[in-house]
Amino acid sequence: MSVRPWRDIVRRQSRQIMVGDVPVGGDAPVTVQTMTNTPTGDAAATIDQIRRCEDAGVDIIRVSCPDVESTAALKGIVRAARVPIVADIHFHYKRALEAADAGAACLRINPGNIGSSERVGEVVRAAKANGCAIRIGVNAGSLEKDLLEKYGEPCPEALVESALDHIKLLQDHDFHEFKVAVKASDLFLAVAAYQQLAEAVDCPLHLGITEAGGFVGGTVKSAIGIGSLLWYGIGDTIRVSLSAEPEEEVRVGFEILKALGIRNRGVRVVSCPSCARQGFDVIRTVQALEERLQHIRTPMSLSVLGCVVNGPGEARETDIGLTGGGNGKHMVYLSGVTDHTVESADMLDHIVRLVEAKAAEIEAGLSKAA
Repeated sequence: MSVRPWRDIVRRQSRQIMVGDVPVGGDAPVTVQTMTNTPTGDAAATIDQIRRCEDAGVDIIRVSCPDVESTAALKGIVRAARVPIVADIHFHYKRALEAADAGAACLRINPGNIGSSERVGEVVRAAKANGCAIRIGVNAGSLEKDLLEKYGEPCPEALVESALDHIKLLQDHDFHEFKVAVKASDLFLAVAAYQQLAEAVDCPLHLGITEAGGFVGGTVKSAIGIGSLLWYGIGDTIRVSLSAEPEEEVRVGFEILKALGIRNRGVRVVSCPSCARQGFDVIRTVQALEERLQHIRTPMSLSVLGCVVNGPGEARETDIGLTGGGNGKHMVYLSGVTDHTVESADMLDHIVRLVEAKAAEIEAGLSKAA
C-alpha cells in the first residue's frame, strides 16, 4: 500500500515488444509518439521536423509512406533519426516491404487492407527479416464493410472484432511482435473499444483519440479519452492527434502522463488562474516560463501563484515556488521553505536560473547514485 493510495494506478499487464530499441508494453514506460506531416519524399524537411519532435522528448515517430518516393527517402530519414521510425502503410503492400528494407522499426498496417493472405505473409516475412514490429491500426472511420453491415454503425464490438480479425491474420503467419490501436474520433466509442480489447488480448495497446481536432479542443478530448484509459491502467504507448504541429502533440502527450504521475519529464508547473489579488502578471509569467524552460528534461516542480492566499501552501509541495507580494517584491521558496525575495524586473531570469540550477543538482545526484 502506498502512502497516497488514491493516486495509485494498477497497470494492465501486457507482453512486451520492441520498436527499434524502445520497449513497448510490459513494465516499460508508457511511450509518446507523434507523426510527421511533411512530404516524406522531402527528406530534409522531414528530418528537420523529426529533430524538433526529438527536442520535445518524443520516443517514437511515424512517417507516412504512400508512394515509392517516400520509401526511397526512408533509409536516409531512419539513419538521421535518433528515435525509432514507424512507416505508415495503407493498401500498397509493396510499400511495407520497401519500408522494412529501408530500416523502419515498425510497420503501421491494417492486415485486412493489405490484400490476400499471401501478401500479408510477404509483409510478415519482410518484418521478421528486418526486425520490424507491426502496429495494427483499426479506425472507426475505415471499418470493413461487412462489419458495418453486421453492426449497423461503428461501435465498440465492431472495432474489437476488426482488431481480433487482424490479429489472427498475423498469428496465422506466426507473427507476434505487434501492438494494436482501436481509434475513433468519438472518445466514448474509443474508450469503450479499448476497454473491451484490453480484456481480450495481451498485446501492447497504442492509445489515441483520432482526428481529435485543433490544439485546444483536441487536447481536451485527448486528455479525457487517453487520460481515462491510462487511469484505468490501460495503454502502453500514446499518440495525441491534433491539427497542430507534431512537437505540440508530444508536449501534450507528456502533460497527460505527468498529470497522472505515470511519467515525469521536465518541469511540472502549478499555477493559479490569476485574479485582482495578483502581485504580478501570472498569465504572461507562466507563458514565458513554460517557453523558456522547454529545454529542461529533469522531472521537477515549480509553483507560480499571484498572491499569498494559496501561494505558500502550494510552494510547500514544489521544488521551487514563487508567490506574488506587494510593492513589486515576490517571495521565492526552495524545497518548500521560504528563502528570499525577488524584484519584478528580475523575476523571470531569476526563476529560470533557479530551475536550471535545481535540474543540474538533481542530475548530479542521480549520477552519483548510479
